[in-house]
Amino acid sequence: MQPVDAPAPAADPALFDSIRQNLERDGPAKAVERLCESLREAKEYSKLFYALLMKKRVAMGVSPMPTAPSSELTTAQQEEYETAIREAARAVGGLYLDAGSIPQAFDYFRMIGEREPIADAIAKYAPAEDEDVQPIIEIAFHHGMNPKKGFDLVLDRHGICSAITFASGGFDPSLPADVKQHCIGRLVRSLHQQLMERLKAEVERQQSFAPSAGSIPELISGRDWLFADDSYYTDTSHLSSIVQMSVELDPGDDMRLARELCAYGRKLGSTLQYPGNPPFENLYHDADAYLGVLLGDDVDAGIAHFKAKIDADPDGPETYTAAMLVKLLVRIGRKREALEIGRKYLSQEDSRQLPCPGPMDLAMQLGDYEA
Repeated sequence: MQPVDAPAPAADPALFDSIRQNLERDGPAKAVERLCESLREAKEYSKLFYALLMKKRVAMGVSPMPTAPSSELTTAQQEEYETAIREAARAVGGLYLDAGSIPQAFDYFRMIGEREPIADAIAKYAPAEDEDVQPIIEIAFHHGMNPKKGFDLVLDRHGICSAITFASGGFDPSLPADVKQHCIGRLVRSLHQQLMERLKAEVERQQSFAPSAGSIPELISGRDWLFADDSYYTDTSHLSSIVQMSVELDPGDDMRLARELCAYGRKLGSTLQYPGNPPFENLYHDADAYLGVLLGDDVDAGIAHFKAKIDADPDGPETYTAAMLVKLLVRIGRKREALEIGRKYLSQEDSRQLPCPGPMDLAMQLGDYEA
């Protein structure tokens, strides 16, 4: 373990003179103790870290400055010094957290491989209105200290557009599944809330009363005039991006809200309905069918809908369409049907490149070794 890199501490002449006097009068142990106390009082925590290591080396009876190779320490001394590094990093990291300096604390806790203090601090973090939150986002999300809070900071501070861009960059495969669900779910809820507020405001403006509707389908029902002349109430690129992400959600309330977004999207003028990728060419209709199957609504009709997409082009079926159907069937527990589709359309594909289990994986899961 190596201590974190830091510029050499500048010597305060007054402190230096005081330490020299302590050294001459009381010896090195008392002098370095006084040094640590002075740095702690001055909140010079980065310098305190190295002073604590010096204190340990003095107590061990070795050179106060680690200028010689570590091999000059005995095995027992090396272990003792490693423990001292951890204790010093923990102490200094804790002092930085007490001072509200999460990025500085992170350097020390990362050095000793301890994430809990930083994760807890980020969970409690409430930035000031004009505070730059980017360093916390970097630590929380990209360093995995508290990725859910990191994404929340992006969305709450920078808005839906930035959060979509953040998510559209692709989630790290190593990111826990619950984090991915959290991010997509928050996007769905945020856009749904924004859309509800804007639709209600327009209805009140046009009809002079505040509608009591509790869902988007209820709010737009019988009000086709809301969509006249290609009117829209949220950025259509935001809508299409979030709906495409929503097919990765687990069944639940967020998925039901995503279907409400689809209901709104289907009402938009044709020039505002951007096509998606297979099997979601007619994005809002196809995504709604996919989500409906996952929620247990019109399951057979939904599966037939996607089978028809494959059968419509028998000479060159879309591999991704077949793969997404296999994924859908697996998610609802119909692995036997998934295997049949996989054997027919995916047997020549590299399973590592598929968004679903390959035919071999499914056959093994089902114990169908003949297949």
